[in-house]
Amino acid sequence: MKLKRFDHLVLTTEHPEECVRFYTEILDMEPVEKDGRIALKFGEQKINIHRKKAEFLPAARNVAYGSLDLCLIAEGDIREIMKEIESKGYPVELGIVQRTGALGPMDSIYLRDPDGNLVEISVYRD
Repeated sequence: MKLKRFDHLVLTTEHPEECVRFYTEILDMEPVEKDGRIALKFGEQKINIHRKKAEFLPAARNVAYGSLDLCLIAEGDIREIMKEIESKGYPVELGIVQRTGALGPMDSIYLRDPDGNLVEISVYRD
């Protein structure tokens, strides 16, 4: 077996409207609703939104609101990305810091979504 990439992940939220607003208005993801399910798409990935623990089965064994820690890779200048987020009135918790991602050195900023999940936005250095 040779794994290639992630297809999607599941984010369980206590605050569905605020959650969708954050990921669409602050991070520019595309909302998709089908058969009563909500997802957020960007690039070739998506985040499935669950509105309660174990909403769809099977599910993770220990679902907890605000326990996700994810890193999103962006294009562009990390300083401009941070300015864009702040211009939308959203606070950056920590930024700009050097990190090492799956493909090497990158610069990152951190913010939290409405459930307290840690969202790292990173740009790989050339």
